[in-house]
Amino acid sequence: MLVKDVMTTSIRTTTVDSSVLEVASLMCLYRLSGLPVVDDNHKLIGFIAEKDVLHHMFPTLEDLMAGNMGAIDLDAMMDKYGEISTLKVSDLMTKNVITVSPDMHILRATTVMVRNRFRRIPVAENGILKGILSLGDVHKAIFHHSISKIK
Repeated sequence: MLVKDVMTTSIRTTTVDSSVLEVASLMCLYRLSGLPVVDDNHKLIGFIAEKDVLHHMFPTLEDLMAGNMGAIDLDAMMDKYGEISTLKVSDLMTKNVITVSPDMHILRATTVMVRNRFRRIPVAENGILKGILSLGDVHKAIFHHSISKIK
């Protein structure tokens, strides 16, 4: 079974010029963990995930090394979200995106996802975004495939 047989092709995307506030709104509204970043020709140029946004609220390595964890004002750190939301997607996105091919076997694609600790991965062909593959898509496909053999 190939990635193209089970991937989701109806996907939301964003651009480098979108604000983090716009993207965070989409993530929260539609329960998305991330969005592919594409150019005008639908070429995949990045990915922005919830962890990219939230990462900027965490203590810095210097704070941790100084042993000041007890002195860090966690509520003030949460308030940094307002500052982060004014940034552009290009400021936070991952630029070197790992992708899988539509013609890849779903278990090979799943191996890429598991090794990189991804729950979903962009599907691209010649740099053009074609869809998204999630662990849920793979699980559902294998479930249906297995059930059909039991009957």
